[in-house]
Amino acid sequence: MNTLYTIDLSIKPTTFDLWHVCLAGTVALLSLALIGLLLVMVISLFKKKPAERVVQQATSMPEPVIQVVEKVVEKIVHAPVPEPVVLKESTPDAALQLLGLLQKEARFIDFIKEDIAAFSDADIGVVARVVHEGCTKVLNEHFSLAPVRGEQEGSRITLQPGFDASQVRLTGNIVGKAPFTGALIHKGWQVTSIRLPKLTQGYDATIIAAAEVDL
Repeated sequence: MNTLYTIDLSIKPTTFDLWHVCLAGTVALLSLALIGLLLVMVISLFKKKPAERVVQQATSMPEPVIQVVEKVVEKIVHAPVPEPVVLKESTPDAALQLLGLLQKEARFIDFIKEDIAAFSDADIGVVARVVHEGCTKVLNEHFSLAPVRGEQEGSRITLQPGFDASQVRLTGNIVGKAPFTGALIHKGWQVTSIRLPKLTQGYDATIIAAAEVDL
C-alpha cells in the first residue's frame, strides 16, 4: 500500500533544529564574505596611483585632451628624482696663505687698503706696476693657469646642448634652448695645478703680514 506524503510549504517551522542552525550559519558566512569582498574592492580603488586615476577619468574626454593628460601623466611618472645638493665646507687656510703670498711679493693688502683718492694717476700707475709684478710672480710660482676656451676672443662659437654652465657664462639676450651661437667675449681661466707651500704645525695663517718694528 502506497502512502502519499503531502508537504505544505506555507507552514512556518515551530522548532529550530540543527539543520536550520547550519543553514543560518552558512547564510551569515556568505554575507560576511560578500561584505569583505566589497571592502577590499573599495580600498583597492582608493589605493590606485594618482596617475592611473587621471588616465581612467580622462578616457571619456575628447582625444586632444586625452593626449595632453597622457603627456602630463608621463612626466609625473617618469620625472627623475633630483639628486641632493652636497655642499663642501671650504677651509680658509689656503685662501689666507694666498693673501699672505700676495702681500709679501706685491704689497697687495697695503695697496687695496690705501686711500688713493689723494694720489695722482701717475703716482698710482707707479705703485700699480709694482703690485702687478708681485702678483704675476705669485701666480707663476704657485699656480698653473689655462684658458677655458681655446678660441680667439671675438670669434663666433656655438654651444651645443648639454654644455657645462660652470665653464661658460651666457650674457646678452638669452632666449630658448641650446644650441647657442655668440661671440666669445672672454676666454676664461682655469687652474690646472696648485703648488702652495705646506704649513707647519702651529702656524697662524690669519696673520697675513706680521707687524714690523724698527730698532
